[in-house]
Amino acid sequence: MFSPISPTLNQAIPIDRIRYNEQGLVPAIIQDCLDGTVLMMAWMNRESLQKTLETGQTWFWSRSRQEFWHKGATSGHFQLVRSLRYDCDSDALLIGVEQIGNIACHTGERSCFHQVEGKVTPPPADALSELFAVIKDRRDHPAESSYTCKLLAGGDNKILKKIGEESAEVVMACKDDDQEAIAGEVADLFYHTLVALAYHDVDLRDVYRKLQERRK
Repeated sequence: MFSPISPTLNQAIPIDRIRYNEQGLVPAIIQDCLDGTVLMMAWMNRESLQKTLETGQTWFWSRSRQEFWHKGATSGHFQLVRSLRYDCDSDALLIGVEQIGNIACHTGERSCFHQVEGKVTPPPADALSELFAVIKDRRDHPAESSYTCKLLAGGDNKILKKIGEESAEVVMACKDDDQEAIAGEVADLFYHTLVALAYHDVDLRDVYRKLQERRK
């Protein structure tokens, strides 16, 4: 049994202040709490929102079946609620979740928003996650002309040397108090660090989890 939502988070949503539509429903946008990916949209009513707050997992109202549905009850892909907000008009919810199995869509895709002009594509996430996905693709499908592939082929000696060089350049940019240079050098350091993660098969989401734990 997963832990209920924290009391602090529970108090953040005054259920009676939410503006439900004429059917008594409010749209709930479900977002990955680590990288910001929009996973799905579903409807909640007052009772399903209450269930969500009480259990720490998402509950929705099915308009077609006219019944509650507990996300993951059939598939095992539960959503553990990590944050819950409502918009300026109090008529839409934004719920940050830890998606069990990393699958939210009934089709087996990570996100329901995976189609672009009829093609299945990864849903947009934060810039670092999208860059990391490209680096992993270069790792798994090497291309001779790719700088990333050359780094990976060079192993730790080449990758760690670049991390050391980029770290020194960040230091120098900071010493010069050059904001544009700092941004550029930190971007280079981020990139080479992501290459190191991919080389050692460490997922960026594990880094995000560490940051999230330390924030708590």
